[in-house]
Amino acid sequence: MVYLQITLKIADANRAVAAGIYQKYKAPFLNSITGAKSKELLIREEDVQVLHGFDTRENASAYLESELFTADVVGGLKSLLDTAPEIRIYQVA
Repeated sequence: MVYLQITLKIADANRAVAAGIYQKYKAPFLNSITGAKSKELLIREEDVQVLHGFDTRENASAYLESELFTADVVGGLKSLLDTAPEIRIYQVA
């Protein structure tokens, strides 16, 4: 299993809109992205994280270049972000 973690700095006032974008694209992600296994929204006081599960590192990397991510997700979140997202890929040991 491979995890793609995207950490987003989003003001409290914008978090409901960001959660709506997460909900809108969760099913398309799971149904159309090669190797997608899971997608979870994690909310902390300091930030919001989206944790994506994949079968391989290659499929996680490919998602970052997909139209669903670059146009739809990033396009929807762009105006809500306080800083650039932090993106990490983890391999389960």
